[in-house]
Amino acid sequence: MPAPVLLVSDHVDGSVHVLTVPDGTVVGRLTGRHLSEHAGFLALPGGRVACVDDRRGELLVLDPFAERLVERAVPVAVPAEHLACDPSGRRLAVTTGLGENAEPWSDLLTVLDLETGDTARVRTRVGEPGVTVPGGDDPLIVLRHRQPGELAVHRFADLLAAPPGCPEATPHAVLPLPDDGHGDAQVPGTGEVFAATGEGVHRARRKGDVLVHEAVIPWGSPARGWYLRLDTRRRALWSTLRGGDPDPLRWPEWTNQAWRHDLESGRTLHTELGPGLVFRLALARRHTAFTRIHPDGDELVLLGTDGTVRRVPLPAMQGAPRRGGTPWEGVQRRAVAASPGSDWIAVSRGGHGEVHLFDAETGHEVTRLRPGGPLHHGGHMALRSLGDGAEGDPVGR
Repeated sequence: MPAPVLLVSDHVDGSVHVLTVPDGTVVGRLTGRHLSEHAGFLALPGGRVACVDDRRGELLVLDPFAERLVERAVPVAVPAEHLACDPSGRRLAVTTGLGENAEPWSDLLTVLDLETGDTARVRTRVGEPGVTVPGGDDPLIVLRHRQPGELAVHRFADLLAAPPGCPEATPHAVLPLPDDGHGDAQVPGTGEVFAATGEGVHRARRKGDVLVHEAVIPWGSPARGWYLRLDTRRRALWSTLRGGDPDPLRWPEWTNQAWRHDLESGRTLHTELGPGLVFRLALARRHTAFTRIHPDGDELVLLGTDGTVRRVPLPAMQGAPRRGGTPWEGVQRRAVAASPGSDWIAVSRGGHGEVHLFDAETGHEVTRLRPGGPLHHGGHMALRSLGDGAEGDPVGR
């Protein structure tokens, strides 16, 4: 089997590097490509990934295990907000939203069929919509809107058949949702879609061409999650619950809990992560990885499937968020990546052009990769190994 590969995007500098893991050999490189960090990487079958170049307005299908890295480039509307596909990895959707603007301004949705090459753009609603694509012979597009909150249901075939000129698309079914939705997931093969809100995770299931509500999954905490991810290894949902004063200037005092809900048993597990900034997570073979940024020191937190918690200090970043400032504007951050088929954990060091590679089984840093470029804002990363099953989560991360 080929070695796992790490895709490292510097979305500010405009580069993408592909390195073998753990030796760090650069086997692929793209320049002049500014990938959408918010839409992220979408795992596709065969070790491939999809992503969106926000400057060129293209969806890229990358095959990091092939001699030619870019398998396909398809024009899409930008700025890309969210990216998702049906369980087959054939039918994709890209929503637009904020970009580098003070408020959302674009209402364009792009749908595409990678097998036929067909693509279409339609208008939906201005906002920052999430998207899922429940599959089957007749896939649906489900847009998660805010203010007013709703799950808007469209037939994929109807959108793909839209005429030129970006016509307005009216959903054929709508489910009400709280106004503060942020975070989406879907379970392939079940027709289930999930949306994170302040009151919990709203759950809906496909029934024909519509969705029907199911019981809300409570957070079980005064905090809430802003990120939702499907665990392809053990059929569970993960999030990070953030609590405390929501003022961004108070970020060093934010509380953070890892939240795991087992979809089979219905049990929910909370694990304290510590104060500061914690957001995205990564799923390795037997561990779930979080990075925590705090003025008193950053760390990698590894939660083992056996219940163990390991905390690994990370070297400080110049330009890191400070007390008295926000954790978002003009500061360096960290990205974290893993593959459910390996034990490697990659953590970036924003502004330093470094990626720390850890063995999750021991918690030791094995090597420090320097793919090229400063990795401003922490960059964005994806780690794939052939046959890892990461495509079982059909939402971009």
